[in-house]
Amino acid sequence: MKSWKKGFAGAMVFVLCLVLLSACGSSSDNAASSGSSEGGSSDPSSKPVTITLMASGTKAANGEDFLLDIMPKLVKEKFPNVTLETSKLPDDQYETSVRTKLAAGQGPDIFWIWPRMSSMGAVDMAKAGYAADLSDLSFMNNISESARKDMSYEGKVYGIANGIDFLGVYYNKELFEKAGITSVPTDWESFLTACQKLKDAGITPIVMGDKDSWYIQFGMYQIAANVVYPGEMDFDTKLQAGERSLTDPKWVKTISMYKELYDKGYIVKNSLGIGGTQAAQLFVDGKAAMAFDGTWNYQALTAKGAADFTRGFFPLPANPAGQPTYISAATSAGFAVNAKSKNVELAKQILEYLFDGQSPLFKAWVETNPSISVYKDVPLNHDLYKDAYEVYKTGNAVYFCNQMWPSGVADEMQAKFSEIIGGKKTTPEDVAKAMDAKFKQLWKNH
Repeated sequence: MKSWKKGFAGAMVFVLCLVLLSACGSSSDNAASSGSSEGGSSDPSSKPVTITLMASGTKAANGEDFLLDIMPKLVKEKFPNVTLETSKLPDDQYETSVRTKLAAGQGPDIFWIWPRMSSMGAVDMAKAGYAADLSDLSFMNNISESARKDMSYEGKVYGIANGIDFLGVYYNKELFEKAGITSVPTDWESFLTACQKLKDAGITPIVMGDKDSWYIQFGMYQIAANVVYPGEMDFDTKLQAGERSLTDPKWVKTISMYKELYDKGYIVKNSLGIGGTQAAQLFVDGKAAMAFDGTWNYQALTAKGAADFTRGFFPLPANPAGQPTYISAATSAGFAVNAKSKNVELAKQILEYLFDGQSPLFKAWVETNPSISVYKDVPLNHDLYKDAYEVYKTGNAVYFCNQMWPSGVADEMQAKFSEIIGGKKTTPEDVAKAMDAKFKQLWKNH
């Protein structure tokens, strides 16, 4: 009897040990699986996962592209189980694609967002419930207050700006010298004189990719910065309050001044048949002396082409003689997190790594970022923008106009001004009236 009891007791101890081991295994399994529930894992090393990122733009012409090549590789090194799938689309295609995906609840985990009231802007995306609140990210105080504000809605931050972008004039210094232009123009009359000298020398003064209609903004906003806003920086606030109109004489003058460049043949012929990529190539090949574009297109406009020449960059001087030039400068697009994503927390952790101020990913971003940084203690990245940056620091700077307009007003401006470029009898007054009508229509339901 004793031997039987002893054997039974030993067996029971063995079974109990198995139960305990099984329980431990179950506990471990549960802990691993708990990190993969909706909302993302607090430990990104728990299981294989794919994070998608979509942005606007085109692949860098030279070298590795930060978003398409560098960021996926460095995210994989930090989070071995995470595959970051990134893609870029031209602006109009990007907006259509992402809006459609977000509306269907199938949007990318991380996507490109613009500031203020721009199309695909922070206000629009927050109100629609598409963008997640990023206010609690640890690096937020290292981003300038103005950039945080421009990416906010009702006191919460919904996007991380890539920096500040300038609109300006990229120019070919050798072609300027060939035409006898000895210094950068500092007012509208001297700019027109420079254009005429270039034309007389058989050089196309300005190339524009107006087939991509948003390029029309690149000249229009720079002129408006010097005509509409000096002395009335709150023009758009008054516009929203019904105290100003886009038919204001200052806007009609802005449109008329831009039209003058086309009327006098200073813009490349058939610009409506030239896309942005082609326009950049014509510039780098030395086929035109100037291009109106932004800092975001640094790589394309400084790439090696058929011609070897020295680049310069200056704000379009649409100001009267004796008055200072205002630069068109604004918070750039940046990163947002899809509020409907199943990987919200993991997407935030990737942004934490990107902007921690010291990681290899942060350093790569600083090195490749064409925008002027809004991150604490990061110096100007490209000497090409040094003079424009000095203008910006004086405070003579105006945001891109569409950042204070409902989405659709800029499209109307582009469509109507394209009629002028195409030779129709559309007048600057017609363009202004169309813009104002669209603004009032959209603002009423805003």
